[in-house]
Amino acid sequence: MTISFPAFVAGKLGTDRFSLLDVGCSGGIDPQWRAFEPYLRCIGIDASVTECERLKSAERNPDIAYVAAYVSRAADVPVDHSQGPAAPLIMRLRDRLSFMRTREIRDERLRHASTEEQLRHNAWEMTGLADPTQPIVVPELLAERGWSDLDYLKIDIDGGDFEILQSFAGRFDALGVIAAQLEVNFIGTEQPHEHTFHNTDRFMRRHGFDLFRLDVRTCSTRALPARYIWPTPAETVSGRPFQGEAYYARDVLAPHRAAANAGLGATKLAKLAAVFSLWDVPDAAADLLVNRRDALAPLLDIDAGLDLLAAQTQADRMRRPLSYRDYMASFEADAKSFYRPEGPIPLRERLASAWRGYWYPRERRR
Repeated sequence: MTISFPAFVAGKLGTDRFSLLDVGCSGGIDPQWRAFEPYLRCIGIDASVTECERLKSAERNPDIAYVAAYVSRAADVPVDHSQGPAAPLIMRLRDRLSFMRTREIRDERLRHASTEEQLRHNAWEMTGLADPTQPIVVPELLAERGWSDLDYLKIDIDGGDFEILQSFAGRFDALGVIAAQLEVNFIGTEQPHEHTFHNTDRFMRRHGFDLFRLDVRTCSTRALPARYIWPTPAETVSGRPFQGEAYYARDVLAPHRAAANAGLGATKLAKLAAVFSLWDVPDAAADLLVNRRDALAPLLDIDAGLDLLAAQTQADRMRRPLSYRDYMASFEADAKSFYRPEGPIPLRERLASAWRGYWYPRERRR
């Protein structure tokens, strides 16, 4: 069986660790990161004590730790997730939406449900929680544990995400962060402190990162609920853009980022290429391999890596994908395969697309 590109990269890193910080880790870290084991290390942080205990008991990697705590910008700033005026705006605005009405309908059952089911309904506040008056400051936790190098940052805490992100101001370069996955809100105000996509985007670009992928989740109102996309109440097939997932990384090939990223070595570049592949943007990974061939060649077989990325791109030819060379030759020949056929989409193509969408969804939901 052909290995994936991330596994291919992981096998070339030797004992160099891939370091991941997951702030809001309920449900566990995404299984895709296991490609870097046995040299994966991770700290997962979540407000649910119950969930962290469950994750600890199930974890087999001694380099993955779970910390049950709220997070804040400062240790003396308590966390408020009530519905009062001090709560994050997103917590108050979501009450208008249909998934919150479903939560109300199921509220009594959820109070007596398992932690797994409560988390599946995003009812994390019903689980056993840490003390909100004793929050931790994430960069300080990293320092306490001797983490001077961090590859990947993920934040998804349903509230003060932007506040926590700002605690990393001026620290990304020193930590060597190459990529970040951030939950963002498409609703809110124009205020510079608000947890909104536009504020997150400005912050990340100011710190040397660019957007490589953006997933948008639409949610209907309780006034006219639309069908849910998943088996649990969350995003819906129609509705306004409500929240999303923004994926930021170092664009080492961008002219305006060249000086800032000049110090990234082959290991960091290889990890970055693997992250792009995991994000399902293999073209960005191929861009790195092609344009940083000299730097990466001592570490990776560039042509073999490009073949794996080309195969990832050819979801419609999973069994017999073209090599990278042949794939590029096909593009240069302006092959019809790069275009959707004119007229109605054939039934066979629709069924194949639905089948791929079922087994290989772009988003892995908890």
